[in-house]
Amino acid sequence: MVESALLEQLAPTLPVETDPAVTRGLFITFEGGEGTGKSTHIRFLSEALRRKGQEVVCVREPGGTSIGEELRQVVLNPNNANMADECELLIYEAARAQIVQQTIRPALARGAVVLCDRFFDSTVAYQAFGRGLSRDLVQACNHIACQGLRPDRTILLVAPGGAEQGLERATRRFGADRLEMEGLDFHERVLAGFQRILAEEPDRMRKVVSCEERSQTARGVFEALADLFPWMDEALADPAFFSSLDRGW
Repeated sequence: MVESALLEQLAPTLPVETDPAVTRGLFITFEGGEGTGKSTHIRFLSEALRRKGQEVVCVREPGGTSIGEELRQVVLNPNNANMADECELLIYEAARAQIVQQTIRPALARGAVVLCDRFFDSTVAYQAFGRGLSRDLVQACNHIACQGLRPDRTILLVAPGGAEQGLERATRRFGADRLEMEGLDFHERVLAGFQRILAEEPDRMRKVVSCEERSQTARGVFEALADLFPWMDEALADPAFFSSLDRGW
C-alpha cells in the first residue's frame, strides 16, 4: 500500500527514543471517548503528584500551545461541518507536532511528569476507526507528528454505559462540538477502536471504568499507575485520600 511505503520511507529519518525511563521524565496520556472525565482525573492526579514534589505539566490535544489552540478552534467548530476527513487528520497532527516540540519534549527533558489529555491513540480511534481512513495512513502521520515519542502509560477511561452515556455526559452542560455532533454509530466505532488498541497493547494501555463516583474512578487510575509511582500504594490504602472527589471537588 502507498501508506505502508510512506511509513517505511519515513522511519529511518525520524528520532526513536531509547531507554526513556532512564533518560527523561514520565509521559502519561489519558484516552477515551466523550464524557469520560479525562480532565477531572488529570487534575486530581496532577495535584497529588505536585504534593509529592514532582514537577507536572498538563496539556491537552489538540491545543497546549498558542498554535495548537487556534487549530483546536478550527477542527472542533460546528460551523466546519464540511471539513474533509483528511483535513481533519492533518490538523490534529499539526497541533501534535507543535506541542511535542514546544512543550512535551522540553518538559520530559527536565524530568517532569507530563499528563496529556489525548495523544496518538485518539487519532487512531477517531480518524481510522471512526472516519474510516486507512490505519496505515493515520499511523504514518502519527509517526511524523510524534517524532519518536510514545507514552510510558496510557489510561483508557470508559463510561460504563458505553458511547451513548459518554456523549450525554459530554454535552449536558455546554452543548456539542463538531466531533460530539457526530452520530452514535460514529462514537461506537471510536470506542471499538480504543478497545482494539487496548487488546494490542495491554502493557502500555490500562482500562479504567469511569464510574459515577469519581473517587472510585480515581482509585482505578492510581491502581493503573502504582508501578510507576510506588507512593500510590499508600494512597490506595487510605480511603480518605480520594473522598474529596465525591464532595464537589
